[in-house]
Amino acid sequence: MNKKQPYINVGAAILFVIFGLLFFVVLCRYFSIQITGEAAGQPLAAKAQQKYSHSEILQASRGEILDRNGEIVAEDTSSYKLVAILSKKMTTDSKKPRHVKDPEKTAKELAKVIKMNETKIYRILTNGIKRNQFQVEFGKAGKDISFETKTKIEKLHLPGIIFQRDSQRYYPNGVFASHVVGYVDQVQQKDKTYKTIGQMGIEKSYDKVLAGKNGKMNYESDVWGYLLPDKKETITPPQNGKDIYLTIDKKIQTFLEDAMDKVVNKYQPQKIIAIVADPKTGDILAMGQRPTFDPKTKDGINQSWHNEAIETSYEPGSTMKIFTLAAAVQEKVFNPNETYQSGSYRVTSKDRPIHDHNYIGWGPITFLEGVQRSSNVAFAKIAKEKLGFDRLREYLSKFGFDKPTGIELPDETSGKIQFTYPIEKITTAYGQGTAITAIQQIQAATAIANDGKMVKPHIVKKIVDPRTRKTVEETTPEVVSTPISAETAKTVRDYLETVVTSPKGTGGRYKLDGYSVAGKTGTANIPGPNGRYLSGANNYIFSFLGMAPKEDPKLIVYVAVQQPRLTGIEAGQGAIPVSAIFNPVMQNSLQYFNIQPSNIEKPVFKKLSDFDGKSVAETVKTLKEEGYQVEVLGKGEDVTGQLPKPGTTVLEGEKVILRTNGALTVPDMTNWSLRDVMKVAQLTGLKLSTKGKGYVTAQNIKPKALVHQGDFLIVTLKTPEEEWQADNKSVKNKANSSDENKDGVIQD
Repeated sequence: MNKKQPYINVGAAILFVIFGLLFFVVLCRYFSIQITGEAAGQPLAAKAQQKYSHSEILQASRGEILDRNGEIVAEDTSSYKLVAILSKKMTTDSKKPRHVKDPEKTAKELAKVIKMNETKIYRILTNGIKRNQFQVEFGKAGKDISFETKTKIEKLHLPGIIFQRDSQRYYPNGVFASHVVGYVDQVQQKDKTYKTIGQMGIEKSYDKVLAGKNGKMNYESDVWGYLLPDKKETITPPQNGKDIYLTIDKKIQTFLEDAMDKVVNKYQPQKIIAIVADPKTGDILAMGQRPTFDPKTKDGINQSWHNEAIETSYEPGSTMKIFTLAAAVQEKVFNPNETYQSGSYRVTSKDRPIHDHNYIGWGPITFLEGVQRSSNVAFAKIAKEKLGFDRLREYLSKFGFDKPTGIELPDETSGKIQFTYPIEKITTAYGQGTAITAIQQIQAATAIANDGKMVKPHIVKKIVDPRTRKTVEETTPEVVSTPISAETAKTVRDYLETVVTSPKGTGGRYKLDGYSVAGKTGTANIPGPNGRYLSGANNYIFSFLGMAPKEDPKLIVYVAVQQPRLTGIEAGQGAIPVSAIFNPVMQNSLQYFNIQPSNIEKPVFKKLSDFDGKSVAETVKTLKEEGYQVEVLGKGEDVTGQLPKPGTTVLEGEKVILRTNGALTVPDMTNWSLRDVMKVAQLTGLKLSTKGKGYVTAQNIKPKALVHQGDFLIVTLKTPEEEWQADNKSVKNKANSSDENKDGVIQD
């Protein structure tokens, strides 16, 4: 026993030392942690805070987009996000599982409701289970779930499938100024979360204003997530996005959308661009295009990613002549009654000639008739011989064609003015070679309609704080240039009105009931892949830029239709689809704004007197004083017959045919109606034979030739469309037989 005692004492001493050292280490560690507050280089307070403190994002509501009158165009609505719980810990009762137990069945059933195939859903679920994920989501297919879809899924009673409340962007009008309004998309961030971001139009350019700023809620809880006693949440409230009021008027936009749809259905054009603007303020009241898309479903967006009116520049065609004319009038070098030789014009001896759109012209005509007929030669002469190239270039800048307008829409492009060589300077004067945007044309046209003051176009009217309802920002009219005087603007409008009202004008289709229209047609060439212009009657951009009422324009409307499918007699008649948009939109919009129609004089009807036996000279004088057109058959001095007959009620301006007692002759009946030709046949006793319909283009008996009763009078008649077709065919034949380059020829 005594021998063992020393060993026991030694062992006890060793254990004492070991435990003493351990206690010393623990004690040192304790004081170290107490003093530094760190363990393993990590701050313990922060770790505790991290474990027991929680933070939740409080989502800000995206601002609304409204029209000028407060009608909703885009807003946030409630939606749901689909989530699958995978953790078995969520199930406390095996009879009532709260996690996904059967991934295969879950995938099969969900695939029937959401836009994701069964295989992909199954892969998401099984991959999440393998990685021990608490829950998984289903990307875009599982977001923006409507209440109806949510109800369908809930009826499937799938364990572990839950919904989180979310919001989605709603566009109540469907296809409605889609490229102006834009759309939003859920974009995945670096932390794998999704963020709503504007992708086009106002949604993009005002994304930060609309999005607002998310808030946050911080709180402390126990390990199970329950709020600790006597602990309060710290809440930073979200700042909801601002509301944006557009200058768009829902009613006028609807007029425009409906008109474009009808043209698309009937003529299947490649593109349509259309804008309605207030020339006094620059407010864009409607803007649309085809192809377009539905901002909610994105249907059709793959056909056109760009706002064509803002982001695309193209050759404007003869609508450009408006501004060349305005420059010439302002510089007092335009004489409407001066004559020139139409047909062709050689800029320099080295350049090949440019031609009028019918190639041969109309002989010597006045410059005003050149405006009405949209003569390229007239504007070539104005640019070179009247204005001069340097002054023309200055006016192009004054009208804003060399810089963007600054409208509140993203990705606006600028015009591309080709003005180096003489031929480029000439063709720019009538809208070829140089490329500009539709919105630039609208801005420039405000100077014509607004008595010389050119105003900046706007699409945003005001920005409003939805909480206080106070206006944060408001747009006011902004005059950016005064290229012409008020007197010049009025004179130009008078000239442009004749483009619509004159029988020689190219704008006859744009007449409106009760309203005077001033405007200009355009038919622009389209460059082909080989660098030359496309050929074919329909391969043009047909357009019209018009304003009404002419005396004091309240609206400007621009319409461009590219390559419509026009067949038969309509082939090449681009004014048909263009006017099918311009006319109803302008007419309905003026009436919607309660713009009173012009005072139109009622037609005057009179009973025709009996002139038999009276002097031809006196009869002609009397009839002309009463407002009738008079045509005399023969060289006699006395009247022996008349049509219409005495006592007939006749409209003022109608043609009265007189037969004399001398030898009978046939008048030149070119452009006469069949009704008037029949009067001649009846009075002369000629046997009438007709070919075609419309107005006389040819007659077998030469004008002023003597005729005898019983002779045959054969006349050929054509409609205005048929005449245009014939002119167009003549152009093609001459162009094909000529070795001259067709550059510089523009249709109109």
